[in-house]
Amino acid sequence: MKKTTLYNIHEKLGAKIVEFAGYLMPIQYSSIITEHKAVRNSVGVFDVSHMGEVFVTGEKALDFVQHITVNDASKLFPGRVQYSAMCYPAGGIVDDLLVYKISDTEFMLVINASNTEKDFNWMNENNNFGVKLENKSDEYSLLAVQGPNSKEVVQKLCSKELNLEYYHFFNAKIAGHDSIVSRTGYTGELGYEIYFKGDEKIAEDIWNKIFAAGKEFNIQPIGLGARDTLRLEMGFCLYGNDIDQTTNPLEAGLGWITKLSKDEFIGKDALLKIKSEGLKRKLTPLMSDEKAFPRHGYELTGDGKKIGIVTSGTVSPILDKPIALGYVDSSYAAENSIINFLIRGKEVPAKVTKLPFVKK
Repeated sequence: MKKTTLYNIHEKLGAKIVEFAGYLMPIQYSSIITEHKAVRNSVGVFDVSHMGEVFVTGEKALDFVQHITVNDASKLFPGRVQYSAMCYPAGGIVDDLLVYKISDTEFMLVINASNTEKDFNWMNENNNFGVKLENKSDEYSLLAVQGPNSKEVVQKLCSKELNLEYYHFFNAKIAGHDSIVSRTGYTGELGYEIYFKGDEKIAEDIWNKIFAAGKEFNIQPIGLGARDTLRLEMGFCLYGNDIDQTTNPLEAGLGWITKLSKDEFIGKDALLKIKSEGLKRKLTPLMSDEKAFPRHGYELTGDGKKIGIVTSGTVSPILDKPIALGYVDSSYAAENSIINFLIRGKEVPAKVTKLPFVKK
């Protein structure tokens, strides 16, 4: 099991540690609901150093990124970030990722921890462009400071005016250490990501200074448990739950990042065919007024038959209602349709709603 540079801090704070994507990671410190509300109402800090960072350099860096991702990276400029995905030739999803354009000849691809090795191999297999690919995941630590008070906290430590627009980044010093600072987020709140190199001493220095800067806001450490409930309230996909090799971006509601009008990319032909034939199922947001706890893998029913499956589910800490994402037959996916969670043999009615579950 790998440990992040902040593992000793998590242990000292009494975090519940679990194995996740080959790392020992904090799932919660106090309670998932307390941590969740801290991010929604003030500010919290996530150690997400397990995420993968792959650097693409070379004259044809853009051509390579265009070839392996579904979004249009030609729209990027240095300092801009893009949400995208990589697909297999048949249209299934290799991974979803963030594309950072550093310069015309250099990009940073931020990928899911559980997929780092697989993704890096996939990139190498499809590198017909002579670009240099470097997996620097073990060199970087990553903190996400999220919540309405996050700007005031990070600004105290940042060497530049923190005027970043959504999905932008810059290089700056954070607490005196060289960092990449971005504003993408996975919670639906204002937030900043801080990428930095260095050992435990540097990581702990940055962590401690962030907590000192956030003391007036009652800043809290946040585990992966609340990260999951926060992203689900916004309807953000999680690889391994809502998207994977068996799903395509069109049925997953990611058509907005899938630019079928751009030149050839891996999976384009299959996705064009899927679109022309019509979607057979859709990733659908569901909310219930009943007391229930929908979970990953539960069946969804309609007209007395199975029509789909829950991919992510919880009770929203903000709405105090059961919410879920699940793939259902397209004919049942219209807004306000009633679909049932099948929980221990009992049908619990839920309504198809609009995302995000929690309106911001």
